[in-house]
Amino acid sequence: MSATIATSQRPGGLCAPHALRSLLATSIPRQYVHKTAQSEVLLTGWFPLGPDRFRVTARWPAGHSFYGPVYGHHDPLLIAETVRQAVPLLSHAAYDVPFGHRQTWHTFRYAADPAALAATGAPAEVEMDITCSDVVRRGSRLVSVHLHVELSADGARLGTVETGFANLAPAVYRRLRGPYADIDEAVRRAVPLAPPVPPRQVARTDFADVVLSPTNDPHRTQLRVDRAHPALFDHPVDHAPGMLLLEAARQATHAVAHPRAVIPTGMDVLFAQYVEFDAPCWIQAEALADGADDGAGAGSGERAGSGAGRVRVRAVQNGVPAFTALVTTAPVSLPAAAGRTAGLFIPRQSAGRTW
Repeated sequence: MSATIATSQRPGGLCAPHALRSLLATSIPRQYVHKTAQSEVLLTGWFPLGPDRFRVTARWPAGHSFYGPVYGHHDPLLIAETVRQAVPLLSHAAYDVPFGHRQTWHTFRYAADPAALAATGAPAEVEMDITCSDVVRRGSRLVSVHLHVELSADGARLGTVETGFANLAPAVYRRLRGPYADIDEAVRRAVPLAPPVPPRQVARTDFADVVLSPTNDPHRTQLRVDRAHPALFDHPVDHAPGMLLLEAARQATHAVAHPRAVIPTGMDVLFAQYVEFDAPCWIQAEALADGADDGAGAGSGERAGSGAGRVRVRAVQNGVPAFTALVTTAPVSLPAAAGRTAGLFIPRQSAGRTW
């Protein structure tokens, strides 16, 4: 079916969606992007450019407790998280979707210029010009929409995003999810947390940030669903969130490329159904050679020995594909000393995380 982007209830004292018609500020209120911690909000403002066209601004921190710089580049998944936050913001503020409705992903695709991702040690000012199309309403309520996003960082073109999502009213979501809509029951049935693969294999430095667990098959890992992770599980949910699946695709791609240093400059993703807590989810990853059928009509294949290429990732649960991603990578040149250390990231403080 899809993966839920998030949901949030509007507490007393928060302005109604129609009151946030446009805003340029230091930060969007966390409820509009479905975050519990204000420090996790990347968006700084928004305003309309025309019918179904908007500009949304964001600030990427120089260092982030989870989406920190990788191999001297901003984490490409900041693109996904920034757009993810824009989805509920525009739903509530521009299209009057009530709080408590859920935005669920169907498709997500990004392509980024690796040069524009280069980290400078300072925060990056990001702008997104968003065009909404295929806007479907039922009465006055937004049902679904497609977003085309043009991104820039510090004035330089960064890349593009295409994504489609649906808005689900609480009653619709409960009917769709059935017994799985009960968060407490979903958590009670959850499989135990599996041990992580070595962080270096997936371009991580902290075991707690690894979302893959090893198996006897080098091309297959188990998804680690750590519901205590403060970034991936900012608030309770009844299934594996979309950002966890994107992170699994990214880490699986690094594992395929290891020990080569690469960054994922693009992903083409389909969310086919929810990934539940009560059964193992297997992550299958394989590098695609030149001319291989990727099933998604993407671009060039891997160039032998260059570190560039494509990796196909699938998440399978109960024998059914729940998520597929075609990941495009670009090689990264590292100083010899850096390649021999765990310093894959710009160092972060392990204490005092700003979740």
